[in-house]
Amino acid sequence: MDVTVSELMELFLQSPLVTWVKTFGPFGSGNQDNLTMYMDLADGIFLNQIMLQIDPRPTNQRINKHVNNDVNLRIQNLTILVRNIKTYYQWTHLICPRTGRGEALRSEAAKTRR
Repeated sequence: MDVTVSELMELFLQSPLVTWVKTFGPFGSGNQDNLTMYMDLADGIFLNQIMLQIDPRPTNQRINKHVNNDVNLRIQNLTILVRNIKTYYQWTHLICPRTGRGEALRSEAAKTRR
């Protein structure tokens, strides 16, 4: 059975990962076609905005907001995203390797109350 690219794209856009991404805010209005919604994810702008909600610590890296199908700008945005995810992962596991960020923050809050 041959599967077309458009069928694969449709399956991806209905996946749990994309459903989760959509919970962070407006992404792909109802009148956009699948290719436009896919490209909105592939340019890295929306994904970087999600990462900023997860970890709002400031970074010195600016994402390119006007990718206009430029592969190099898209790669730069996705590289920034991967770097921020890696930094966040390392930061949360450095603070409290076994329990993660939540326990570390509760521990710090308890210290300040004393």
